[in-house]
Amino acid sequence: MSTDAAGHATQSPLSGPDEEVAAQAVERASETLSQVRSEIGRRVIGQEAVVDLALISILCGGHGLLVGAPGLAKTRLVEAMGIVLGLDAKRVQFTPDLMPADILGAEVLEETTGGGRAFRFIEGPVFCQLMMADEINRASPRTQSALLQAMQEKHVTIAGQRRDLPAPFHVLATQNPIEQDGTYPLPEAQLDRFLVQIDVDYPDRDAERDILISTTGATEPEARQILNPQTLMEMQSLVRRIPVGEAVLEGILNLVRSGRPEEPEAHPLAKENLSWGPGPRAAQALMLASRARALLMGRFAPSIGDVEALAPATLKHRMALSFAARAEGVALPTVIDGMVEAACG
Repeated sequence: MSTDAAGHATQSPLSGPDEEVAAQAVERASETLSQVRSEIGRRVIGQEAVVDLALISILCGGHGLLVGAPGLAKTRLVEAMGIVLGLDAKRVQFTPDLMPADILGAEVLEETTGGGRAFRFIEGPVFCQLMMADEINRASPRTQSALLQAMQEKHVTIAGQRRDLPAPFHVLATQNPIEQDGTYPLPEAQLDRFLVQIDVDYPDRDAERDILISTTGATEPEARQILNPQTLMEMQSLVRRIPVGEAVLEGILNLVRSGRPEEPEAHPLAKENLSWGPGPRAAQALMLASRARALLMGRFAPSIGDVEALAPATLKHRMALSFAARAEGVALPTVIDGMVEAACG
């Protein structure tokens, strides 16, 4: 334990008796994750930031919400991640007529060999390790809540019996931000269950050129498996053991609390433009994601730069503009940028 320039107690990046072992574990994990990023990049071209955020959400043991127009490789990303991470991956297309049992599973009555009858449980697609919930906002609120409960609890209850989901269990859901007819937008309380919101933008010109060359020929590059579920869970455990310095911890607290319009330390932009701000789960997400990003980048501890980089993805879906701010054309990223500059600058 040491102190910073302001006299605050802070942990060294790798403190304790197992310092050398921990350093070696971080180095090995970082090298492996570099291979993972490269392998996914063979299938998903020009979306490095999106790939990194998706991996961060998995390394934290959380779930991600991919928001982007059709045709931006969201499905391709989830498929590639399932292969490279060695996870049992499934995809469900959400539609208005999708029922909770279509996701969770149901009991069916069958006739036994002795002529009797018995119920048998048929697992739904949620019994996997990586699930893609495609266009989650097209399903009814009842179906959305069934999936989101499974995401939070990591188990489902069918006919009064608890059934645990496989470990690890992660959901990458998608939303189309363009067409909203016939959709059921996720309530804010349900959006809060997602660790990060990942905005998928159009690739730049050079990346799009590479996409055309790579995907329109006779063959396409195939991804290969790098990890397995056990190794991934060991990395998730390692993420939670990475220490966070006092300066980074205070930066997270300052940032999250500055986004609550009713708090005394609220940023002026938050007071003027927000109806409500991020809760403690946002701070937890930012803390975990900063650790995961440090590991992904090959560092032994997160920096304030990690907090700045991850602020939009962890805060955007946990804040709401007021009606007056929306009427005046205020953009939520502008508010977040002001908060980040004040809290972390």
